[in-house]
Amino acid sequence: MQKRKEGRQDFLLQFIHPMNHIWSPWRMEYMEHSKVEGCIFCMAQEMEDSAENLIAYRSERAYVILNRYPYTSGHLMVVPFDHQPNLEVLDPATRAEMMELTTRCMTVLRKLYRPPAFNMGANIGEAAGAGVKAHVHMHIVPRWAGDTNFMSAIGETRVLPELLEDTYQRVRRAFQE
Repeated sequence: MQKRKEGRQDFLLQFIHPMNHIWSPWRMEYMEHSKVEGCIFCMAQEMEDSAENLIAYRSERAYVILNRYPYTSGHLMVVPFDHQPNLEVLDPATRAEMMELTTRCMTVLRKLYRPPAFNMGANIGEAAGAGVKAHVHMHIVPRWAGDTNFMSAIGETRVLPELLEDTYQRVRRAFQE
């Protein structure tokens, strides 16, 4: 008799505390297509700038591209056209331009999103967490208090308030101004 009662109680708990589901279909694209042949940055720079390659701005030696799998809306990267694994092997003019573009990214993002803070830097080498270790790049990530919440920390899921294509259009327009 006791076993039957516990089963009924467990059954009822399903309805008292229903599981919430958040769908993130873009993760399937990452899981299925994250292993591409060649360098994603070199392939992107060969394409015409659009929401497909996510290049928002090109300069002489480097360009600004949106991260396809961002930590927050407005997560940008500055990438040199030269395919090199670290900053030391880039010429001084390219390194200087990358820093200027990084600064400009922060200015654009402050105007568009008004973040109170940024994470900015590079993961150079696999041990440092580089996803693309053969082509150095800088990350510019706008941050807000509370943007790392239980969803990121426990659920390994990011909740972004804006479609990537909308972010691309906003950032691209801001660089053109």
